[in-house]
Amino acid sequence: MLEMKVPSPGESITEVEIATWLVKDGDYVEKDQAIAEVDSDKATLELPAEESGIITLKAEEGDVVEVGQVVCLIDTSAAKPAGGASAPAAEAPKAEVKEEPKKEEAPKAAPAPAATYATGTPSPAAKKVLDEKGVDASQVNGTGRDGRITQEDAVRYAPAMGTAPVTGNRSQSEKKMSALRRKVAQRLVSVKNETAMLTTFNEVDMSAIFALRNEYKDAFKAKHGVGLGFMSFFTKAVTRALELYPDVNSMIDGDYQVKFDYKDVSVAVSGPKGLMVPVVRNAENLTFRGVEQSIKDLAIRVRDGKITVDEMTGGTFTITNGGVFGSMMSTPIINPPQSGILGMHNIVERPVVKNGQIVIAPMMYLALSYDHRVIDGRESVGFLVAVKEAVEDPLNLLMGGDAKKALEL
Repeated sequence: MLEMKVPSPGESITEVEIATWLVKDGDYVEKDQAIAEVDSDKATLELPAEESGIITLKAEEGDVVEVGQVVCLIDTSAAKPAGGASAPAAEAPKAEVKEEPKKEEAPKAAPAPAATYATGTPSPAAKKVLDEKGVDASQVNGTGRDGRITQEDAVRYAPAMGTAPVTGNRSQSEKKMSALRRKVAQRLVSVKNETAMLTTFNEVDMSAIFALRNEYKDAFKAKHGVGLGFMSFFTKAVTRALELYPDVNSMIDGDYQVKFDYKDVSVAVSGPKGLMVPVVRNAENLTFRGVEQSIKDLAIRVRDGKITVDEMTGGTFTITNGGVFGSMMSTPIINPPQSGILGMHNIVERPVVKNGQIVIAPMMYLALSYDHRVIDGRESVGFLVAVKEAVEDPLNLLMGGDAKKALEL
């Protein structure tokens, strides 16, 4: 009998949560088959079976287990079943036996339960509704446990001289947040409480990038196998701006400001488990093809749930693109312990003035949220203006005047 223990998902992680069992108790599993999804405070990872055999689960979904704790047993001596019909067939009689007792017990539950201290007592939410209506709780029949008055009872109650009863579906549901989502929530609150976060805005004309993409995107895709998107232009613009304004590429460590000579750019990517921020390492050294390939590979790993903790750790600056969801303007929140994050937004054709003439141009709002403890107004505004300049003149500022050479065509 093999005892399967929780492996360490990464440094400093001491416990994980069983998010979902992908197999049932008594199933036959193959070696390396994914048997569970586990949530740490940094990522959701799959737990593969170490050997083949019959599995016995030792933890429930939602349980928080320590690294090294036994979560299941695998009987490696068990032979693989010839077919899968035996287990369901054995369970079928149980389903039939259970139906009749349930029908017999239903009438027993019909009589009103004996009065308890809770009978006629409104929940806090129900009390608020009743107080607003000026209704005495004794006038309302409670349908909650032990006769307690629920919020729904209070909302539906209508006095004789009052309004008509509320109709329609008013159900609600609860779902425990994953360990990852709870950790994200804690981090977001700590950022608001522990940093002096401000946001500065600007807008950029995307015409030059549109022209370059229209001219070279087909040749770029044919040669490199990846698309020529906006992210490579913005990543290159950000690494250039970080070089000009190094305070933005820094973090606070106690009483010290730590500045980084390298530019590890975290890129927000939406996945099945929520927003992840994998890191493009040494982005300042990558070509347009290198940036596009790195982001594509990381996005696929996020989508497939294969991203690792190490791949999301250690960024020095973050780029997030709310524009893909239709956001026009937002104040992105800093990804700690970093000091800055650039928010991209949707591209909208708007009338703008160029050379004294009103023309239609594809415009995007940019937002830079920054920690004012280490980044002053001059640096924050200068950084965002530097990004704007590079995006509006990519040929000269990002490509050295030679688009074909920069795109390796």
